[in-house]
Amino acid sequence: MKIIILGAGQVGATLAEHLADEKNDITVIDEHAATLKRLQERLDLRTVLGHGAHPSTLMNAGAEDADMLIAVTDSDEINMLACSVALRCLKRPPKSAVCALLTTSRSKPACLNPALFLSM
Repeated sequence: MKIIILGAGQVGATLAEHLADEKNDITVIDEHAATLKRLQERLDLRTVLGHGAHPSTLMNAGAEDADMLIAVTDSDEINMLACSVALRCLKRPPKSAVCALLTTSRSKPACLNPALFLSM
């Protein structure tokens, strides 16, 4: 599966490690070049430097044909916005899900309904 992870902090890096071990095609987006470099040195994955909620960053990461997008930055607002923007970038409905880990408002990851965002 082609999976994009927004955020290369502890949660994003752990997800990337486990998903890369399962031979998935992983791309990690983050705004910190040093963090991405360390992650890329350890794992077989692609990194994109930029803001995860910006359409051009998502397109550079391959959001248009991703199977899954997981937003795990340290900002709930960025996570939700990035998922909404990613759904609008897709050329086809996602095969799996677009998920955001919401740290302050919920205790479980929120899987977004693509139809809800595409109808806005």
